[in-house]
Amino acid sequence: MADRSQPPPPMERTAFDTADDETSALSTAEFLTRYEVLKRRLQRVKRLKKLYKTHYWALMEELRSSYRKYYWEYGKSPYKEDDNNNNNNNKINENSNNNNNNNNAEKKDIEEGGFVKKCGMAGCKTKAMPMTRFCHLHILSDSKQKLYKGCSYVTKSGQTGPILCGKPILRSTVPSLCPMHFQKAERHVARALKKAGLNVTSPSKVAPKLHVVVAEYVRQIQTKRRAAQKAAIAKVDIKEEKTS
Repeated sequence: MADRSQPPPPMERTAFDTADDETSALSTAEFLTRYEVLKRRLQRVKRLKKLYKTHYWALMEELRSSYRKYYWEYGKSPYKEDDNNNNNNNKINENSNNNNNNNNAEKKDIEEGGFVKKCGMAGCKTKAMPMTRFCHLHILSDSKQKLYKGCSYVTKSGQTGPILCGKPILRSTVPSLCPMHFQKAERHVARALKKAGLNVTSPSKVAPKLHVVVAEYVRQIQTKRRAAQKAAIAKVDIKEEKTS
């Protein structure tokens, strides 16, 4: 039997603990060499990297848990689907009226159970979105929803006014265009600017970095200033020639 009077064995010190001690010791120093400064910065970067990795994997675990919960509440059960298919196959030879009644009752049970919930729009057989009776295509028919709005792209002009696309997009989308019409609008803008004589890069190309844009603006400003100085010097020379 182990002696309880003995103290517990000391915990092993990690490389981060040793680095923390060195960093705390160097923090009180009045002057540091270049090597010590770089060493402190390296240890800080390593600690920050460790914190980011821990936070990342915690978020990944939270995502898995949320996905599991979402699929459990709103997902479609494969066992229920196979069972329904077997029941439908076994009832083919029964009376058509009884078969229809059974199918309607079965469909009602499935909808109440939350496994298969069809869109509330007439003629639509797509699965409805969570917390609503409509699918994504018909979500704007729900008067209580606050997350979606219609695409504002004008497809054609009618007698009563312009006809909009109306495809559901997130309300936070700016501009209020669906992905297809957003690309189309970009092409229209690029074509209009090109006709106006403005050189615009293609939307498919990557935008230049900030330092490249700033350097180009500085170059253009300096070019304009040099041209203005040359014009001013030329005017002064002309005046001197006239006076002489």
